[in-house]
Amino acid sequence: MSFSSRVQRTIQLPLPSRAALALALALPACGSLAPWAPAQAQVDDAAAAAYWRRERDRAQTKRPVVQRPTRMIRGVAPRPGFSRETSQEQWRRPAAPHAAPPANARAPAPAAIAPAPAPASPTPAPATEAAAAPAEPAFSIAVLGDNVGQLLAQGLQETFAERANVTILRKTRENTGLVRDDYFDWVKAAGELLSGAQKIDVAVMLVGSNDRQAIREGAQSHDPRTPRWRELYAARAQAFANAFREKKVALIWVGAPVMQNERLSAGLLELNEIYREAAEGTGATYVDTWEGFADERHRFTAFGPDINGLITRLRTNDGVHFTRAGARKLAYFLEGDLRRLMDRAAPGGPNAQETLTPAPAPEARKPEPAALPTPAASARPDKGPVLPLTGAALSPGGELARPLRADPARDLAPAPGEPPAGRADDFRWPKP
Repeated sequence: MSFSSRVQRTIQLPLPSRAALALALALPACGSLAPWAPAQAQVDDAAAAAYWRRERDRAQTKRPVVQRPTRMIRGVAPRPGFSRETSQEQWRRPAAPHAAPPANARAPAPAAIAPAPAPASPTPAPATEAAAAPAEPAFSIAVLGDNVGQLLAQGLQETFAERANVTILRKTRENTGLVRDDYFDWVKAAGELLSGAQKIDVAVMLVGSNDRQAIREGAQSHDPRTPRWRELYAARAQAFANAFREKKVALIWVGAPVMQNERLSAGLLELNEIYREAAEGTGATYVDTWEGFADERHRFTAFGPDINGLITRLRTNDGVHFTRAGARKLAYFLEGDLRRLMDRAAPGGPNAQETLTPAPAPEARKPEPAALPTPAASARPDKGPVLPLTGAALSPGGELARPLRADPARDLAPAPGEPPAGRADDFRWPKP
């Protein structure tokens, strides 16, 4: 479009459009003006790249990069100044130096395989070799009683788990006692057990939780805790303990523990007295466990210290049976008696010593030495007169006795009177 045509169109445009067109025509002519030159330098890519290179060089000179070994993460590029080969070299163990073989060295020939030596004939053991120690004899503990006695057997089995020679025989029967002999007769069962072929070293008895029932005597029935009921019950307990005394088998009668039911606990207290009398009358051992499962007021408590002193649950929710910790504590009460019986049954126990060692021959009685003469009584009495501390002074002037001075001038004790001048206790003023 020619200049004249543009002028004609400009004349036809409105005023704002004319001003914009005039400014657009004037800009090409003003491209070399100084005010717009810095704006072109700010957007120059070459200048920006040179600036950031200078900043990077300046930062590297001020804070050098410390190369430290880091763990390589897959997919993440390493930091500047770090190389994986460098970190591996730092942690690599230096190889032991090996001397290089000479050039004319010959490879060593394989060693000839020597024939296996013929097996030597077994030589007899020397006669002086010490014989093996004899094995400890087996010790059998028969546990009898009701369901609470069965928990006692579990506690004893855990107690002597480390001793392989101890065997716990569970001869308990649930829901049994000394009252219902028509259901299960413990006196008869004890006789059958002792007459059997199985060896029993000691028996443990625990009953009572199921004996709060009436005892039938023929056609007559006696209520619990009546006088006749106690007589019949004590006779059965005595007959049970006599069966073990006749067979010379040790018996440990364990007293019934406290129960949550107060009426049941009151009845068990009377039964424990019957068990104690039956044990003492037949030479058996009675073990009381009541206080071990009661609180300071002698009442039932489900929690208490175990054998390690830690407070834990010892009884179940029914208030009769025991937990595992409670059964272990119940067995702890007769553990000492059982271990003493085991020591007596051992080859080196007291019983073996009495049997194998002969009685020493009576020695000739030596004459008693003559009595030494008593020293003469001393003229000085053993006790002096009583002197009151608040009484009047007996010395002349009421003063204490003083030692005699051989040379008063050399004596360190201060003489009565004023202290010498310059001493710490000289308080005279003004100073002399």
